[in-house]
Amino acid sequence: MTEERFTRLARRYMDTVFRLAYSYLKNSSDAEDVTQNVLLKLYQAEKPFRSEDHVRYWLIRVTANECKSLFRAPWRRVEPLEPYMEKLELPSHEHEDLFRAVMALPAKYRVVIHLYYFEGYSSDEIAELLDTPPATIRTRMARARAQLKTFLTEAQ
Repeated sequence: MTEERFTRLARRYMDTVFRLAYSYLKNSSDAEDVTQNVLLKLYQAEKPFRSEDHVRYWLIRVTANECKSLFRAPWRRVEPLEPYMEKLELPSHEHEDLFRAVMALPAKYRVVIHLYYFEGYSSDEIAELLDTPPATIRTRMARARAQLKTFLTEAQ
């Protein structure tokens, strides 16, 4: 991979990788570490990518695997959401409530919601990305939506 192509891909997908890592880990330092590791793996990747979609798919898959590895680390910790929310500059109070509700979900629900709504993947694509049966992904999405609905109606 040329340096020019790597730079272009890193700029384009760095935020996507970071957001997914943060969705998994709920810690910006860990998400930054995962982002760096994933981009390093992209730079070192010797396999040719067929298309931009293939690169994006590969990056999300590697990010998910890196996050799962980090979950096993003994020093793993979670930080408060407020500093990260300030960086996001959410447009309204409703968006803040929704973000808090999504981040309060268990990781297995939070990640499928992120990949479906923010990254635009279908449930079958998410199943392939996470190496999980499609029916499980659809169940997780339904349960996540139900929990979000409960949380948001109670918050009103």
